Amino acid sequence: MLNWKHLVFRKSINHVARISGRLRSQPQCVCENASTISAQISPSVHSSNSYSSKPLQNPQYLKPITLFNRYIHSSRETKMSYLGHETRLESEDGEEDGAMNEFLSRFVWIMRGKLSESYPDCDKQTIDGMLLIIVEKVVFELQKGGIHQMLGAAVSTPSQDLSEDLWRTVWEVSNMVLDDMRKATKKEKMKKFLQSEEVKEMSRFAGEIGIRGDLLRELRFKWASEKMEESEFYASLERLRQEEQQAHEKELLEGARDDKVGEEEAVVVSEEKPKVVSLPKRHGKISYKLYGLDLSDPKWAEVADKIHETGKIIWPEDPKPISGKCKLVIEKILSLNEANDPSPLLAEWVDLLQPTRIDWINLLDRLKEQSTPLYLKVAELVLSQKSFETNIRDYSNLIDAHAKWNRVEDAERILKKMNENGFQPDILTAITLVHMYSKVGNLERTKEAFEILKSHGFQPDIKAYTSMIMAYANAGQPKLGESLMREMEFKDIKPPKEIFLALLRSFSQCGDVDGAGRIGNMMQFAGFEANMESCTLLIEAYGKAGDPDQARRKFDDMIKAGQKPDDRCTASMIAAYAKKNLLDKALNLLLQLEKDGFEPGVETYSVLVDWLGRLQLIDEAEQLLDRIAKQGEAPPFKINISLCDMYARAGIEKKALQSLGVLEAKKEQLRSDEFERIIHGLIDGGFVQHANRIHEMMQAQGFTASEPLKVALMASQAFGRGRPMMR
Repeated sequence: MLNWKHLVFRKSINHVARISGRLRSQPQCVCENASTISAQISPSVHSSNSYSSKPLQNPQYLKPITLFNRYIHSSRETKMSYLGHETRLESEDGEEDGAMNEFLSRFVWIMRGKLSESYPDCDKQTIDGMLLIIVEKVVFELQKGGIHQMLGAAVSTPSQDLSEDLWRTVWEVSNMVLDDMRKATKKEKMKKFLQSEEVKEMSRFAGEIGIRGDLLRELRFKWASEKMEESEFYASLERLRQEEQQAHEKELLEGARDDKVGEEEAVVVSEEKPKVVSLPKRHGKISYKLYGLDLSDPKWAEVADKIHETGKIIWPEDPKPISGKCKLVIEKILSLNEANDPSPLLAEWVDLLQPTRIDWINLLDRLKEQSTPLYLKVAELVLSQKSFETNIRDYSNLIDAHAKWNRVEDAERILKKMNENGFQPDILTAITLVHMYSKVGNLERTKEAFEILKSHGFQPDIKAYTSMIMAYANAGQPKLGESLMREMEFKDIKPPKEIFLALLRSFSQCGDVDGAGRIGNMMQFAGFEANMESCTLLIEAYGKAGDPDQARRKFDDMIKAGQKPDDRCTASMIAAYAKKNLLDKALNLLLQLEKDGFEPGVETYSVLVDWLGRLQLIDEAEQLLDRIAKQGEAPPFKINISLCDMYARAGIEKKALQSLGVLEAKKEQLRSDEFERIIHGLIDGGFVQHANRIHEMMQAQGFTASEPLKVALMASQAFGRGRPMMR
């Protein structure tokens, strides 16, 4: 059926007097005169280049319009233009004229092409005559409201004036024209919504986040289409409301006209409330299911409340706006130094703002960005604030911040406050403590924190194992660290390379050749190839164990593997020879390496200085010191132990005390065996008072003197050795 409802304004054609005209001589032109043809108000649209044959509907209401005189131009497009220029429409009837004229223009142009194809031998005048007859017939059908009959006859009963094929063609062309006009109308609407502010804003945002090209265009058309559908939906609701209102008014008028009972009944009828079109009200309890769950159960209301409460924690409210005096107080807090006391300013800020937790967090974040020491100080004070709503995570975060700055005492103070306030260390706090105590070398506290982890049922991860093994290695207990590493392998946790090297270094310093060999083999089985570091540590292990031959074998194997020994590796090999006082083999090694292009460095010269110092070859040792100075590097700190021992035994007080002063300045770096060597040298040189002072310093560092040292100190006090002559 012809969809004339989209073409007319729901008014009927009252009268069509006639359509007359004469054919103009201009090419492809038809002039037609018609009177009072009604049409629907429709916006001016562009035609489409494609046509479809969708069914058309009957016009239900058509409205009479005035006589029009149009020139219909044909072209190669489906769009017809007006002759001359567009007449400005100033009234509703004029707009209806335009819609009907547009339909007839498109119809005539398409129909002309159909007729020209069907009757190629006919001239233009004949084709124009045919067109005039067809248009008259179409308007005649519009006049008598017989669109149903016309469409039905298109297939079954042809018109008496037109053949069956021609009438079917008229029906198809009418469908095409209305479909084109409908598409063009939709296109114009789409243009309007494409330029709407909401679609522009969404497109602008999409462009800012990186959406470009075809995807952006598709999204823009999608958004515009959704807006248009939404607008059409509300427009349809408004039409329904107006139709209902008109029908209700019509009923009231008919009731008032037919009601002859009396004036009172007429008033009652007029005062009746209008019907309201709305959705039916639901009666009873809402019951619906989703994936088998009965969501009408009251428990889901409780779940929604809990989700809402949880959402307040996950998405906290914004901090309060800060202005006026409160803003000045915050600026004063931010300008404080670590030495200043922020308590008075914090108390004033609390009185002014009455802060919540989010306000405290906002202040702490600003302090953290500006000054970490001040942040740590203020954060500790904030823990006692009731409005901060302190939880265990606040304590653990503050302990972790102190641990990163190696502030062990401050971290332990926060831990003590945490325990006093009823918070027991959790897994995260225990992990932080393990890392902190392992870093500072406190084995006992590291073990305590590690046991806390296990007590919580936590399976230590690779970081926790690494910290614990490092603590054992640094404390000189590599065997316990080795057992933990085997536990890691049993749990399918691959130890990192740094653990192997730490244990190998610890075994090497202890002189445990077997342990160092085991770690070296485990390292190779784990897929880590031997490098210069591991080879050097194995050589040091054999050297301290007093096995220079095995150390030399490892040294030669390393060279055969294609690795050139560096200064540290060579120094370790020389130290192994020095352990057995094999000076000739050490010199032969140095000569051989020098032929291969090796140049001794600071570490090799330091080992040689220590060796020559023990032999009391002072001049040769000082020559090596000059060579170290010529290399432009400062002598290592530990070389002062050798110099102090050498000069003290030789009785050179000035140089001995000079080296001793350097050692006292960095006494925390000395080990127990190094303290004992210094004290023995001072006793042998006759510097008993200095020896006693260094012994007290050794005890202050937490070291206990060995039995030989105690005997030597007692003997020196009993016999009172005198100092030799100064050189």
